[in-house]
Amino acid sequence: MMEKTRKEWLAALLKITGPVLDSLEKGELKLRLPLSFHAGRAQYAPLEAFGRSMLGLAPWLELDPGTLSPEEKRLQRVLRRKAVRCLAMAADPSSPDFMNFTDGGQPLVDAAFLAHALVRAPKALAGSLPAKTRRDLANALRATRRIAAVNTNWLFFSAMVEAGLCVLGEPCDMMRVLSALRPFQEWYKGDGVYGDGPMFHWDYYNSFVIQPMYVDLTELFADRSDEIARMRPAVLARASRYASVLERMIGPDGSYPVVGRSICYRFGAFQMLAQAALQHRLEGHLSPAAVRCGLTAVIGRVMSAPDLFDENGWLQPGVFGRQPELAEEYINVGSLYLCSAVFLPLGLAPADPFWSLPDEEWSGRKVWSGGHITIDHAIE
Repeated sequence: MMEKTRKEWLAALLKITGPVLDSLEKGELKLRLPLSFHAGRAQYAPLEAFGRSMLGLAPWLELDPGTLSPEEKRLQRVLRRKAVRCLAMAADPSSPDFMNFTDGGQPLVDAAFLAHALVRAPKALAGSLPAKTRRDLANALRATRRIAAVNTNWLFFSAMVEAGLCVLGEPCDMMRVLSALRPFQEWYKGDGVYGDGPMFHWDYYNSFVIQPMYVDLTELFADRSDEIARMRPAVLARASRYASVLERMIGPDGSYPVVGRSICYRFGAFQMLAQAALQHRLEGHLSPAAVRCGLTAVIGRVMSAPDLFDENGWLQPGVFGRQPELAEEYINVGSLYLCSAVFLPLGLAPADPFWSLPDEEWSGRKVWSGGHITIDHAIE
């Protein structure tokens, strides 16, 4: 049963990201990517689609192939090579699919998502690039430094670009990193949640951006800065608590609250729960098997919508199928690929408890069927 679930997760991830990588590998992403809504965002859409697809794929690409079945190992080998070719296409100024890293503000966002993929796959991605692609990609990431980040989650985008440069072996600007990590210490609202800037928002940005990037930035740079090392325990504890809250938001049928901005990122809303599982940072009362089953229910619920994809396999805007009225003005087809972040636990080997433990109901299913769970508590 668990092997079947893993295959279903991987098939869903590859179905979602396939059109992006297949097109980009051929230098045809700009030609094929549909702009059926918010066409004014066309200049940003290719980097959005690519960076966000790689964000979710990266841990699986990084996984030791020796832990995989022959079929999954074959798929991973194909996708690793494809990803490297796609990075070359995206970063080479002479490529027909050379992406916009400089014009407007949006390129900073998606260069950061792409950089986060490098951080999550330092060997399979950053360490596998030909010398020219490495130079081109470093130049592209550096070019985003001209884009100013406002005092919101955007601060993490500037910091994550520096992290990507670091993983590529390039000099990075530690002040850009600290300028993101410091203010969010002040913007912590309590019980595992940060404001997006000084204000609190009812949305999933703690999961879309803030906490996954905060955790990985503190992990990457703790040995370079005593200040960051001191932040690390609290950042990790808050992220684990927030992951527990996300788990309790999964309904008995795999649905979840539709609240706040960017809800069209669909199950990308569960990135921090997925990352906590990937990094073995779930709180002690939370079973990896229950998280697996809860996320599987969410994935199945969303993927069951008959019009999730258009006739060519591209994502359509909405939460359950095509619901374009839910897409803010800054969202285009490329934006939707942040949903790939729910698949991060594919970076765990099949023998890991996340995949190998018997099925277990998640909190929402247990309670609403008359079962029993651990009472919930806030953290200090």
